[in-house]
Amino acid sequence: MTALMGAAASYVDGRWVVGDGEPITSINPTTGRQLALTPSTGPAQVAAAVSAARRAFDGGEWRRLSPADRGALLHRLADLLVERRDVIAHLAAIEVGTPISSATTLHVDLPAKFFRWFADAAIRGPRDGYEQPLPLDHDPITSSGMLVREPVGVVAAIVAYNVPVMMCAYKLGAALAAGCSTVLVTSPRAILLTTAVVRMFEEAGFPSGAVNLVFGPPGTTTLVVESPEVDMVSFTGSAAVGSKILALAAPTIKKVVLELGGKSPNIVLPGTDLERAVPASVLRFTRNSGQACGATTRTLVPQADFDEYVERSAAFLRGLPIGDPLAPDTVLGPLITGEHRAKVEGFLSRAAESGAQLPVGGGRPAGLDAGFFLEATLVTDVSNAAEIAQEELFAPVGVVLPYTDLDDAVRLANDAKYALNANVWGPTAEAVAFGRRIRSGTVTINGGGGMRADAPWGGPGYSGIGREGGEEGLREFFEIKHMQWPL
Repeated sequence: MTALMGAAASYVDGRWVVGDGEPITSINPTTGRQLALTPSTGPAQVAAAVSAARRAFDGGEWRRLSPADRGALLHRLADLLVERRDVIAHLAAIEVGTPISSATTLHVDLPAKFFRWFADAAIRGPRDGYEQPLPLDHDPITSSGMLVREPVGVVAAIVAYNVPVMMCAYKLGAALAAGCSTVLVTSPRAILLTTAVVRMFEEAGFPSGAVNLVFGPPGTTTLVVESPEVDMVSFTGSAAVGSKILALAAPTIKKVVLELGGKSPNIVLPGTDLERAVPASVLRFTRNSGQACGATTRTLVPQADFDEYVERSAAFLRGLPIGDPLAPDTVLGPLITGEHRAKVEGFLSRAAESGAQLPVGGGRPAGLDAGFFLEATLVTDVSNAAEIAQEELFAPVGVVLPYTDLDDAVRLANDAKYALNANVWGPTAEAVAFGRRIRSGTVTINGGGGMRADAPWGGPGYSGIGREGGEEGLREFFEIKHMQWPL
């Protein structure tokens, strides 16, 4: 990996620099062994990265590029990502624990699709154009005017460990398409993978300062967010950290977009074909070991179908191959750290002590003692108000809840502080009608389709502020200037 992509390092003003901050140990979650020891970005280097982004936006080569030039660079980046697909998938498997069977899709194919969408968006401009003429106004005198959309400025893009390449596509793709400069703050748990992606930005030819990479302890993020040279923060992570980001950004009155957690419902309508719905439903909360904000971890089932649904789900879960992410048949890999696994086990232990049943899973799989593996788990006999049904675990744990009628199902679906994602199984017309009653940023029907680059992602409540992806996500990175003159 090092020979192919280079050692992990900070990237400041177009140069790779060895950090002078405390070292960060990258651990392979499959083996528990060290992958790398990388010096983090020191405070002075963080300040230099922010200043480089400021110069690039205020008057550097990056600011002088045309929209067509920006689009061409993003297309080149997508080309490089696809060319290095095997390397990126391998890195995702050994650093993040994503099974190789899905790593190419999650860390290469989808991000490349999104980078290309933003590349095209840069060329054509946002939906209403970079400049939008206004009709004549005659009060008190006749005047003409227009709206001008301009890049917001320097963007701090803060990404989590689970799908960092996809988050780079959402954040850097949109920000760079709009003409912003960026400071990428990656999770300490995804340094190798993110470094590999930033090396592609360099190879694609992005000018110095357009993209900068820093990483380190929580104080690193604080330095970037609090900087008066940063105009906007785009953060993906937990609601608890998102709340802190808001507080840090408040003194400098900067724009903040937050993509936070989920405890998303998966609703099975009466009469649904369970043979079809169960496998897809289970995979929706076990993919990437459940480390996905949009995982539908609360399944609502008609009381009459409850026992059959649980039996079918438990049988399917028992058959999921768990183990080495590099093995081609593995579906379930490890959790990211031992500390995270212990936290999830605490949720399961407290649920069991309160009377919950675990029809399958709940423990550590036999023969996989070295890494941070946890069995895929089903939880029943809890109320929707229970901790395990309300809090995001970021693990392959699904809760199954019975409901009495559709009104009860709507109540349960909406009874959560998160509102990011949902899925409804049933006849299409009925499922769409039910989906309209759910408070959620996204609702898929019968599994939906693939992730659309032209659709927004995000949700109300504790799921965040603003949107990522599509036109709505692109527009987050613009300011609007009204210009007017008398005729």
